[in-house]
Amino acid sequence: MELKYFRLIQTIAEEGSIANATERLFLTQSALSHQLRELEERLGFKVFNRTRNKWELTEEGNELYKLANTLFSAIDEGFSNIKHIKEGAKGSIKLSAECQSFFHAIPAFIQKMGMLYPEIDIEVTLGATHQTIAQVLSGDIDIAIVTAKPASEALESITVFKDEIFAVIHKEHPLNSLAYLEASHFENIHLLINSFPLEGVAVYEQFLKPNTITPKKISAIPFTEITISMIAANMGIMCAPKWQLEPFKLSDDIVFKRISKNGLKRKHYLVIKTVNRNKKYIHDFISNFENDFLGG
Repeated sequence: MELKYFRLIQTIAEEGSIANATERLFLTQSALSHQLRELEERLGFKVFNRTRNKWELTEEGNELYKLANTLFSAIDEGFSNIKHIKEGAKGSIKLSAECQSFFHAIPAFIQKMGMLYPEIDIEVTLGATHQTIAQVLSGDIDIAIVTAKPASEALESITVFKDEIFAVIHKEHPLNSLAYLEASHFENIHLLINSFPLEGVAVYEQFLKPNTITPKKISAIPFTEITISMIAANMGIMCAPKWQLEPFKLSDDIVFKRISKNGLKRKHYLVIKTVNRNKKYIHDFISNFENDFLGG
């Protein structure tokens, strides 16, 4: 039974006659009479008892009227839900990362998201770095990529990326003779980092600090190209995952040395406010980010 017949029954019942229903249904009285006659012939029973001035539902017609109300109520609710879903798919996301090197991997992902989800506007914020968690809590950033899982109950953390940090050294550096580096091997080196504070440097926070080791010299070099040039000149070492240096042309004199026997592994988390986790555009961002980066 087509929906138009349910609409016909509902409208005639509510308007009191077929003549009164014409305006709501945008059809002539003749067309509505034809539809009703056709329906009753198909059903094999009358839907309305009609007199000159009064149209009343038969018992069978009353059941159809109740069914019509149920159907159209469900349809209206469904479209309302679709509208909310569509509205929820729109949104703006301010994204930042604790590790600036991660920004090298972000543009291609944002370009892909722009094609798949044109209603999600993603803005990369470069200035947060080591204050990312505080800025997520304050609402200045919507999503942060960090390497330490925050303890706040107001935040949710999703593991999206795993990597291993290596010591990047010149092949003639004395440490290159070792199978892997222990914490004590860092005591007399010149460590090149991206920026202070040291608490934001993974090799220090996860490996050197627990072993109470601080390198004798530490220099903050904000430009990776310069750091690589210094390593190529055997003027220090840096610690980084291999993917971080993929965009750069490395000298054949530069080698990667494992840190600790089992390697220095770390996880990257997407951190968001718990209250925002179920927003559709946030969910779409996270699920795509997981697909692109998890297990990296």
